[in-house]
Order: sequence, then structure tokens, then C-alpha cells
Amino acid sequence: MSLRIAARTTLPGHLRHPPSSNRRLLHLAPPFLLDGGPYVPRFQMLSSRDAALKRSRAYAHLRNCNLCPRLCGVNRYETTGMCLVGATAMVNTIAPHFGEEACIQGHNGSGSVFMSGCNMRCIFCQNYDIAHQRKGMDLTPEALGEWYLKLQDVGNVHNINVVTPEHVVPQVALSILHAKDLGLKLPIVYNTSSFDSLDSLRLMDGLVDIYLADFKVWNAASSQRLLKADDYAATARDSVKVMQQQVGDLCFTPDGIAKRGLLVRHLVMPGMEEEGAAIMRFVAEQVSTDCFVHIMEQYHPDAHVGKKTRRRPKQGFEDESVRYAEINRAVTHDEVSFVRKAAEDAGLWRFNDPPKHEGFAI
Repeated sequence: MSLRIAARTTLPGHLRHPPSSNRRLLHLAPPFLLDGGPYVPRFQMLSSRDAALKRSRAYAHLRNCNLCPRLCGVNRYETTGMCLVGATAMVNTIAPHFGEEACIQGHNGSGSVFMSGCNMRCIFCQNYDIAHQRKGMDLTPEALGEWYLKLQDVGNVHNINVVTPEHVVPQVALSILHAKDLGLKLPIVYNTSSFDSLDSLRLMDGLVDIYLADFKVWNAASSQRLLKADDYAATARDSVKVMQQQVGDLCFTPDGIAKRGLLVRHLVMPGMEEEGAAIMRFVAEQVSTDCFVHIMEQYHPDAHVGKKTRRRPKQGFEDESVRYAEINRAVTHDEVSFVRKAAEDAGLWRFNDPPKHEGFAI
């Protein structure tokens, strides 16, 4: 299948714009091209009955918090669990964001809402100051939904991108439903570590258009040591498969902007290229060979990595003076290439590569 950017006059009739338009459109064969008019977000198609049921379930989960895999079971109107966030969402930043994939941020930016707190404790967290520390403003679901409208009407962004939502799924669901009533028309991006329970994904089904799913590590031992979550790998495998079932492969409108589907990210880690290769094989064999994949190479030591150790070092690690010395470096070109080759050998072909033309990476 060949992909190219074509001038308006070479496009099929149903994709052409009036002669007054000078826009260049994406010529992409089905099934990855959405046409037939403006994209309608999934939440817009919810019936009033389904919306009421989601509201009821969201409030119930807040009273007995069991949505994320931690299963704290606390009443978040009275106390907090591991995420340290109560009944209101703590939000660090709300703004158009230009640090996502080109097909997500487009020309106007992605309307990113960075949640404070997290249900994981990654020792290398690249957003440590946001995820591990309570920094931000408390917003009710209604106030959060109103911010979505500001991003849409003032920021003119392409989507609403909720970053690290796993521990505030009830609040996010309620905020989307409130914004729907206020006139939100943008697709919802669920930007997750994939440490989601099936119950939380069930609540978000029908509300989310795009899942941006990180898949961090493959082995249980790595999950326990680096993420402080023994069951991360198994949970992520189940979560990513459910996300694919809900929204399918990543699809675009003719302007090159992604509107619906799953995008899997993997941050290559030092010395852990075999785990990255296993993740790629899983995606190809159990998710979809047409899955859009972003193999990321921007890892850098952060958070607890490289700090001076206070305890007797564990046997088998090279540098005994710092913590997590085995990942206290950047990744190499060979490590990234190893994961990429494993992905291609498994049959994956849709990568977030820099485009070889003037358009977007598709």
C-alpha cells in the first residue's frame, strides 16, 4: 500500500474541496481514512440513558475506589489511596501542547490536561515533578469540563488530551459528559501508562476516541523493580487488547490528523531491548499488525535513577555508588534499532517516523 500527499485536483471526488480551498489533503486508502464529513466524537453518540449510567457508575467508584489495579477500596470523598488524589482531580497544566506525535498535535496543538499524581511509582519517571508530587489545582469534574471548552474555543486545538488519567477515571468520565452538554465537539485522547483496570476501560468506552498507550516493560521482575507494580506487564497486556477492541487501528481524517484508534508507545530502556522486542511481538501477534507504533528513544536518567545509594548495593549491579545504576545512562542507537527490527520482523509497519514528504507521519 503506497502512501502519499496529493494535490486537491488528484483526489477522488468525494474528498475534494471547493475550488476556493487551497488545502492539501492526505491520500490514504481505507481502512485508515475517515471520510464522509466532520468527525463526530464517540461521546456525542451516547444516548441519554448510557450517559446517565456512566455518571452513576463514576460516582459509585469514587465512594469505593476500585477502578485502577491497586484496588484501594477507599471512599475518595473522605480520604485517598495510593494516588493521593481525592474526589476532585488535581491538574498541573492545561494548555495546547506540541510535544506529541505529529498526527496528534497537528498544527494547532493537542489540548493537553496534565493530571497530577499517579497510580504507579516508576523510579525513572520522566514527569517526576508532576506524577510523583502533588502539584496543581483541584478541579471538580464540572470545572474540568469547562476547561475543555476553553481549549476548544480559545485554543483551537485538535483534541482533548488527558495525560495520566488512570487514577482519576471517574472524574474524567464526569468531565467529558459535562463538556458534552456544554457543546464539546473534539475527540478525546486517553494518554495512559496502560496500568488500567478493565472496569476503568469499560467506564471510558464510548467516551474515548484515541488511546495513547505506553507499554513500558515486559517482565514481572522489571515491573516490580522499576515501576513498583508487580502486575504491570500482565495488566498492560490485557488493557491494550481491550483498547484495540474498543477503538481499532489508528485512523485519520483527510487532513492527516488522527481521530480514532490505538497508538502504542514504547520507551526503549538501557539494556532492556529484549523486553522491547517482546512487546513488539505481542502487539503484532495479539493486538494488530496494523497498530500504529511509536518506538521512543528519549529516555534519560531522572527521578530516583542515579541518586547516591544509602544502603548496601545489591550484588550484580555495576556501579555501587548510585541507585539503579543499570539504567543510569541514555539508550544507544543499537538498542533502539534492535527494537525497531523486532517490530518489523513481527509484521508491524505503521511507525511514527519523520515523514519523507511535507505532510504528517502516518
